[in-house]
Amino acid sequence: MKVIPLYKNQDRLIARALQNNRQAQHELYQLFSPKMLSVCRMYIKDIHQAEEVMLDGFFKVFSHLKNFKNQGSFGGWIRKIMVRECLSFIRQQKQIVFEEVTAATETVQNEVFSGLEVARIQQLIDQLPEGYKLVFVMYAIEGYKHHEIAELLQIDTGTSKSQLHKARKLLQEKLSPQNNADYGSTKL
Repeated sequence: MKVIPLYKNQDRLIARALQNNRQAQHELYQLFSPKMLSVCRMYIKDIHQAEEVMLDGFFKVFSHLKNFKNQGSFGGWIRKIMVRECLSFIRQQKQIVFEEVTAATETVQNEVFSGLEVARIQQLIDQLPEGYKLVFVMYAIEGYKHHEIAELLQIDTGTSKSQLHKARKLLQEKLSPQNNADYGSTKL
């Protein structure tokens, strides 16, 4: 089986975009915008605000393109910028409320959302309090470690762990069999 790279001209696009070639920038935007909108939407409930944050993120991508050093994937580099833009937006909106750390933070296993539709999962995540949601998305979806989350959100590592625990507990409650029995009618 032969593996064919999907975007073999990505390096050339980046080089042309570095020279302020608008066509190359447009092609990079077209290539990455659907995935990056999805990333922004995980953090920001309103699709229009998520789109604005994504556009701001792409402005930063093209403004700081010279800082990309080809260490890791270009998509990963863009994703990191988008996450930081989302966090910045949320901070500006003053929507983050973190509860204090409880003494007993339990270890919780990863959730498996088998059989659920992506839209349904996003709806459940959107209903979490903002602090829970941020930590849950950053840890469970983005793959950040608790110390990284704590640094980015300027909170204690214990607070990050506690927020994740509480987010998972709320999601488990919403996904419990008695709550899923009314899947057609919104019981949330």
